[in-house]
Amino acid sequence: MELIIYLLIGAIAGFTAGLFGVGGGLIIVPILYIVFTQLQYDPSVIMHMAVGTSLATIIVTSISSVMAHHLKGAVLWPVFRNLAPGLVIGSFLGAGIADYLPGQGLQLLIGFFAVWVALRMFSRANVKIDPASTLPSTPKQMATGAGIGIASAIFGIGGGSLTVPFLNRCGVVMQKAVATSAACGLPIAIAGALGFMWFGKQSDVTVPNTIGYIHIYAFIGISIMSFFTAKVGAKVAHLLSPVMLKKCFAALLSVVGSYFIYQGVSAFL
Repeated sequence: MELIIYLLIGAIAGFTAGLFGVGGGLIIVPILYIVFTQLQYDPSVIMHMAVGTSLATIIVTSISSVMAHHLKGAVLWPVFRNLAPGLVIGSFLGAGIADYLPGQGLQLLIGFFAVWVALRMFSRANVKIDPASTLPSTPKQMATGAGIGIASAIFGIGGGSLTVPFLNRCGVVMQKAVATSAACGLPIAIAGALGFMWFGKQSDVTVPNTIGYIHIYAFIGISIMSFFTAKVGAKVAHLLSPVMLKKCFAALLSVVGSYFIYQGVSAFL
């Protein structure tokens, strides 16, 4: 039964990853939090395990999603090369920062972050891209990558909720922003997952079937299904209008953010 749950999570997360270029983390983290809670794992590490396992699965969903987007010629590889070094360094550092945060604090951070991004994205949904907008210099892109990497590792996401708005604001059309974000999710996920494995080992996590903060069975089940459904999501992304993509993306973030804020506040009351 547990494996079936992980397969279902993977199906939903993979489709979301391909559709929005978010790596699926915004779906995986809250659902894994619920599943791990029901399995009565150590409450002090549940949130960290949900985030770490999410990052590990994003390695697979990113590969699948970016392959589909690449076939459409939508990935801006020069931009990816500029962002990648910062993404790797930032993601590993972010895993270390998350290790020091209490579970409830991590919940609130993820919740407020998701709602903030949603409000910004929804308010700008109908704003047309300024033709004069351009990407910043290579050093600034690398610095931006570092910031995105740190936040992504802390929140257990592929960085799409930051990378997509950043590229969109720099004049990149939504479909190409989503595609490039999917590619950026790979270095974030690899560095972040390694970080959560390392820091989890130092914390002596006692939950069975784990390596550090990564749950092996959840990783396998989610990864298997998400690899296939991410391709479906990527195809659908190219059928929708940019405005519709932005609004759907914002709605998803709003729901997830509100859930974590509620959970975080409830824990403190």
